[in-house]
Amino acid sequence: MLEQPELIRQVHLDYFHAGADVATTATYQATFEGLAARGLSHDEAAARMRLAVQLACEARDSFWQAWGAPEGAAHWRGRHRPLVAASIGPYGAMRADGSEYHGGYGLSRQALKDFHRPRLTLLARSGADLLACETLPSLEEALALAELLDELRQVPDLADLGAWISFSCQDGAHTCEGQRLADCAAALEGFAGVLALGVNCTAPQHVAALLDSARPFTSKPLLAYPNAGERYDPVAKVWQPDPACAHRPLAEMAMDWERAGARLIGGCCRTTPQDISALLARWTAQA
Repeated sequence: MLEQPELIRQVHLDYFHAGADVATTATYQATFEGLAARGLSHDEAAARMRLAVQLACEARDSFWQAWGAPEGAAHWRGRHRPLVAASIGPYGAMRADGSEYHGGYGLSRQALKDFHRPRLTLLARSGADLLACETLPSLEEALALAELLDELRQVPDLADLGAWISFSCQDGAHTCEGQRLADCAAALEGFAGVLALGVNCTAPQHVAALLDSARPFTSKPLLAYPNAGERYDPVAKVWQPDPACAHRPLAEMAMDWERAGARLIGGCCRTTPQDISALLARWTAQA
């Protein structure tokens, strides 16, 4: 985002052409604190976050025009106009030490709200269609964000603000910090600003069981966009093979997630536009 923003625009465009209906912006790890460490002022950091949303919107609009859609069309030739979701990563993403995969920050809910508020407020007015509060390892952080969303919805120009909330999970029942996903779903049920919930950046073999556990406790749409089944090494900052991963194509496993209740399905780290193309082809064939 700092050095070659045109590549980010191209990656978004690649996913739209592969069949993606939603892009998440390159703001997952972009925070005022992290960008300050790179030497950016507050205003410069804000401009870069807005740029990340602009890049995704430009790619979406370019794709939609190439698709032949008339101006203002929300649906054309079997496709909905894609959405842009501004990514809100967890506190652990700012630390860049892999703690979004274990949690245990030692912060109060109020401290987490204070951390998230400036970026969330900025991205709420960035031109994105919605927010993606993702890879959250703990219920406490999810509640902090859900409370912030409902607070911001009291501001007149943000009355329609909404987000999905998705958790990183360690097994077929628990978040990375150890709460039951079923309990998380129940706790978030009453927040109007939470439009959907589920799991992301989680080993794909756990997803169906996680969705099954959460489904009885929420009326909100469920979502699933796991990683490719590898483990992140926070020291080397690379993904390593995980022998425990179920080696089935994402498109094949996604049919299990749909049966478990998922209505928004995709991929996270180490998945590719080719995975999205295969998912779309499998979905079309099943329909």
